[in-house]
Amino acid sequence: MDFQGVHHVSIDVDDVDSAGAFYTEVLGMEKLERPDFGFPGMWLRCGGQQIHLMQVEEHAAPKGQHFALGVSDIEAARDALQRKGVEVSDVIDIPGAGKQAFLRDPAGNLIELNQPN
Repeated sequence: MDFQGVHHVSIDVDDVDSAGAFYTEVLGMEKLERPDFGFPGMWLRCGGQQIHLMQVEEHAAPKGQHFALGVSDIEAARDALQRKGVEVSDVIDIPGAGKQAFLRDPAGNLIELNQPN
């Protein structure tokens, strides 16, 4: 097989409008055209990849499961998000790997900010 990276990640949310506003207005992702699949959702551009939000009834955020967004300056990203009212954990330095911090989207999904070494 010739994998060329991750194309997209699908994230379940309880309210696609609320989550979509967070991902576009707070995180700055670009909304993409999405076919009508018969249920609410939103496609977003995140760098060279995509995030697909899918509205799911009775959504409960999984414990521990997360996805990581790569950043070039984690302190600047954390400060910018905090200025927008987002609660972000302290930055943790992982020896040999880089730095990370965590936040949650409006549906409670865990998002890691990751600045590799």
